[in-house]
Amino acid sequence: MQYLAPRGRHEMMVDATMGEGGHSYAFLSRFPDLSIMGIDADPAIQAVARQRLAEFGNRALFFQGWSQDFFAAYPASLARPHTVLADLGISLFHYKKSGRGFSFSAGEKLDMRLDTSRGPSAAELLMQMSEHNIADILYNNAGERYSRRIARAIVQERQGGGIATAAALAELVERAVPAVYRRGPVHAATKTFMALRIEVNRELFRLPDFLEGALEALEPGGRLGVISYHSAEDRIVKNFFKLKNRDCSCPPQAPSCTCGGRRKINILTRKGVTAGEAEIKRNSPSRSARLRVAEKIPEENAR
Repeated sequence: MQYLAPRGRHEMMVDATMGEGGHSYAFLSRFPDLSIMGIDADPAIQAVARQRLAEFGNRALFFQGWSQDFFAAYPASLARPHTVLADLGISLFHYKKSGRGFSFSAGEKLDMRLDTSRGPSAAELLMQMSEHNIADILYNNAGERYSRRIARAIVQERQGGGIATAAALAELVERAVPAVYRRGPVHAATKTFMALRIEVNRELFRLPDFLEGALEALEPGGRLGVISYHSAEDRIVKNFFKLKNRDCSCPPQAPSCTCGGRRKINILTRKGVTAGEAEIKRNSPSRSARLRVAEKIPEENAR
């Protein structure tokens, strides 16, 4: 709230991952001149947000789809946003109410898609991918140390007909890893489920395009805030901010500068903002959250 509060009147904010509308509700409640465009790929959770934000009338607008698609074709009729917020975490709605296998404690179908109208489900991916690719996904997306063991167990299991439910996958992972890993403070299947969810929804693939599009659409002087929950996505955000904070943002291998050689943002949170002990006690998922904020430099002030 401190970093992304409106700095003028009648501003527009884009909540690029609206979910159930928690962030949007907080901002709309506190700032009566603010309007918000909320984006979400999941029509089911967007219906929850619409109901939750109904009291704000036409101050709450909605777009159903992926945020990078929204910014890639930003409507000319819509004013440039003064603020863009993206919370990259998955909502509790998906774990507890979606019925799509996000939680390993449920016997739900292993789907994990935010938009169920597109792409293969998690179960289908596990049937299609090679053992090598499964291991790479588990390691690269979530840092799973036993990725090869788990991948081998998945390939063996699917020979008997595949892995249909979240509970079945969780049990398989527990059998595949060493006993000491099963006795840890975090469920042994946590990283496997996170890695699969990221792959199913192509989260790391979508993130760079979202960041580019959001910064391009942002009003000069506006702010972009991103909350990440694991090192892979936080690294993408951190490196994007560092790149746009340089006088030349061309790739190091480029033979000459084609970007105009000007810095595009000021980074407002050098190391990112993390939760304190009191907040973590109240809200345990915040323990792994990191907020990074940058401010777009007006062209006349860029150097």
